[in-house]
Amino acid sequence: MSKNKGRIVKRPWCPFCGQRVGKASDAAERKMNEFPVGNCQCGAVYACDSTGHNVGAALVEALVYACDNNPDLAWELMPEDDYLTGRLEDYDEQTHQVVNTKNIDGRPVRGVLYFVRLHTEIAELSARLKKRKQEQQQEMSPDFASVTPDIEPAPDEKRVRKRANKKVVRELVGARDVDALVLLCFDDKKTLRLMQRLLYTPVEDDRWQIAALIGAVTSRVSTRDPGQVSELIHRLFEACSDSAATPWGMIETLGFVISGRPDIFGAFTRYLLEYMGDKSTQTQVIWALGEIAEKRPDLIRDTPFFNLFPFLTHPEPQMRGLVARLMGRIKASEVAVQMMSLGNDQEEFVLWEGAEKKTTTVASQVQKAIAAIHGGKEK
Repeated sequence: MSKNKGRIVKRPWCPFCGQRVGKASDAAERKMNEFPVGNCQCGAVYACDSTGHNVGAALVEALVYACDNNPDLAWELMPEDDYLTGRLEDYDEQTHQVVNTKNIDGRPVRGVLYFVRLHTEIAELSARLKKRKQEQQQEMSPDFASVTPDIEPAPDEKRVRKRANKKVVRELVGARDVDALVLLCFDDKKTLRLMQRLLYTPVEDDRWQIAALIGAVTSRVSTRDPGQVSELIHRLFEACSDSAATPWGMIETLGFVISGRPDIFGAFTRYLLEYMGDKSTQTQVIWALGEIAEKRPDLIRDTPFFNLFPFLTHPEPQMRGLVARLMGRIKASEVAVQMMSLGNDQEEFVLWEGAEKKTTTVASQVQKAIAAIHGGKEK
């Protein structure tokens, strides 16, 4: 603790045990509403709201984080009966200090640290549910760990940093130079934003190619700097929700980005279902869910995927085929009998697998799905 002209500065502490706590940081798994979080040795967790204007959202963040990122469990808990809360006000995130005068050299200090500590029995329940989920994930995606990309080498600190601009990014995208784009992302964080702008092209094939390229780049960038990829995902969702704009290529890009690193960005999966209400984006959503399901089917099963069953009778063959592909990848035995009725559906549709455009039939996707559900493997 230090004093300066009436100012008292303290290191932040846990309101439950009194121990000093470290500076909150971004969680390993990113999601839609993000606050820096931290852990105390006593078992409490905390979220930081640097503005002091979003304390309610910070409480939700801390509670869900305390429940091992299980929102379904968090919504069932009651304050006092299941968990305790506490808060530290007048917190300055920059210096990691609590300042009683609410300002440092004229700069206002309004931050809040919101603490949550689960009661012992609830903490044990959360741990059991987390273990069960990990076992389910391992059972459904046994090979996922082997496909996680290696961490990108640290850029040379003595290198001459490059600046990203429209011309440079357009040329690198046109050349499909993933290595150069990854390095440029580390040099200039505008790179992903400029790549996103290239999605606004009326040529559908070009949009798919650019979306696939963004997915390849972000998969590697996220190994060292997941923050800028998370910002890209937020911008993509904002673009999809803008009623005054057409979300050309946005949902496809989300599918590539999330499926490239579902261990970090898998929590964004459930938000894709919000765009099933718009007919112009339904097929893209189903395709994106199918891409994610290939690596992490458990993420799809954590959503109300059963609402997609009726789309197996959709008039468009692309929708029927994509839903069948998705159900096979999550091994949805609940709908196997319904899919059998599509076994002779020979209508063709276009299917993008990575950056490759293919033509297939509904019956072909149904056969692969039924084989997967009954223990076979998609070929």
